[in-house]
Amino acid sequence: MGHVNHSVASDFILVGLFSHSGSHQLLFFLVAAMFLMGLLGNTVLLFLIHVDYRLHTPMYFLLSQLSLFDIGFPLVTIPKMASDFLQGESFISFEGCAAQIFFLMLMGVAEGILLTLMSYDRYVAVCHPLQYPLLMRRQVCLLMVGSSWLAGMLNASIQTSITLHFAYCASRIVDHFFCEVPALLKLSCADTSACELALSTSGVLILVLPLSLFATSYGYVLGAILRMRSEEARNKAFTTCSSHITVVGLFYGAAVFMYMVPGAYHNPHQDNVLSLFYSLVTPTLNPLIYSLRNREVRMALVKVLSSAGLRPVG
Repeated sequence: MGHVNHSVASDFILVGLFSHSGSHQLLFFLVAAMFLMGLLGNTVLLFLIHVDYRLHTPMYFLLSQLSLFDIGFPLVTIPKMASDFLQGESFISFEGCAAQIFFLMLMGVAEGILLTLMSYDRYVAVCHPLQYPLLMRRQVCLLMVGSSWLAGMLNASIQTSITLHFAYCASRIVDHFFCEVPALLKLSCADTSACELALSTSGVLILVLPLSLFATSYGYVLGAILRMRSEEARNKAFTTCSSHITVVGLFYGAAVFMYMVPGAYHNPHQDNVLSLFYSLVTPTLNPLIYSLRNREVRMALVKVLSSAGLRPVG
């Protein structure tokens, strides 16, 4: 217990994303612009899904939950990073570090599971369209969303408590722009090999298992699309599914490298880039991918703009 109390008494020092770049101000403005664009894009998408009755479907209900995660993910890290840059400070309290780890793990795991469950939605829509209203009824959708939140909270609670139980009696400098489990484990003066093994094992369950289910679902989906006789139906199904595949690829690509590739094979600079990618770039791109490649969302946006007098109807 003495070790833990010693850890609680000290703050951590975040190295910061901009310390790895020569053009500090330019990178700061790029990150800030992307952050604001992501917040705006996801908020607009949430608003459109709420106000347009044509978007009151299971797919868009799940997409609205994805937008919630994509709003929350950057809010955990980017404002703190921007504040540190503007004030010239980079301290974070032990409690603040714990909060960052918890909420990042919660939303990261929940989003990954939700993306996998969204592939089941596409599987039912394409392969069993007549049973879609039954198989994707409201209770099922609520169960999907609730399961993703519950899994995220469970994983976040376990990972946060284990990580912060270690004694951090050596360097307090975290070579990262926010508190993340792999970066913190490097600072512990205790043997963290068992925790790192557990992290890799949980990474297999949290990343590989959902990806396997995703690949299985889309194997059936792509087969069904290729068998469609109507070219219009085939194009519509492919466009919707390709948007989801793109989002999953962006999210899981960085996460797999960060949490499943041993730390010896990537350096802190690469970790910063990867973390920025899945915590900011992907949440910013998601609403653009779904809006630009989705006719229903574009029509809903045109309708809202027209009613506001910003664009004439037709």
